[in-house]
Amino acid sequence: MFFILSKIFYFLLAPISWIFILLIVRLLVKSNSIKRKITVLTIVISIIFSNPFIYRSLVICYQPKVVELNKNSKFTVGILLGGLSMYDKNNVGYFISSSDRFIQTANLYHSGNIQKIIVSGGSGILIKKEPDEASFLRKELIRNGIPDSAIIVETKSKNTYENAVYSKKILDSLKFSPPYIIITSAIHIPRSAKVFAKAGYTNYTMYPSNYEVIENKFVLEDYLIPDVSLLKDWKDFIKEIIGTKVYQLTGKA
Repeated sequence: MFFILSKIFYFLLAPISWIFILLIVRLLVKSNSIKRKITVLTIVISIIFSNPFIYRSLVICYQPKVVELNKNSKFTVGILLGGLSMYDKNNVGYFISSSDRFIQTANLYHSGNIQKIIVSGGSGILIKKEPDEASFLRKELIRNGIPDSAIIVETKSKNTYENAVYSKKILDSLKFSPPYIIITSAIHIPRSAKVFAKAGYTNYTMYPSNYEVIENKFVLEDYLIPDVSLLKDWKDFIKEIIGTKVYQLTGKA
């Protein structure tokens, strides 16, 4: 039930969804006064949530700094969190925009920073049945020169909480001692860190990848010209903020 509700709630987090709902309500109401208020609210939401300066500033503050590791930084296990690939209608796997998680995991293995990799990810699709994500990522890791013996797949998890719980069961059953390193997107780090701590992990490092916003040289148009695509992008940031609070309220973080 938690998984189903989270999927429905995720749709409602995007400002573009709010605008869509407001426009439908505007069509249905009879009062001209209410119509005017809805119009003003729609315009305000559009202006605020399409403003690059607001979005960039908040996300940069929220994302953790880059974690610098050297050749002496050793971890027994690297845990790669799913959410970086998807399947098409023929169940062929493809990487998506957050695939930097995969790249960084492969880099950490090849640089000798991690000995084993747990790939944590089942299927996150609500309606149809599809293969688990971890199996696709395992094949891709092998294609990138990582031996099958170094890869462990966890195929049950559907969210961050289950990533933490099911991966810990594997760590405990195989008696892998820390330190561990957990690889996920930078914007996902604050929530993940709380969830993994609550799940009983000790002596672990969060390793951010796939930065949504990077601090680069100031370019005026990057901050002032409205960007309509942000009306959709906001939902991932809002999801992390609200998701953390929900996990805390339900005892998962």
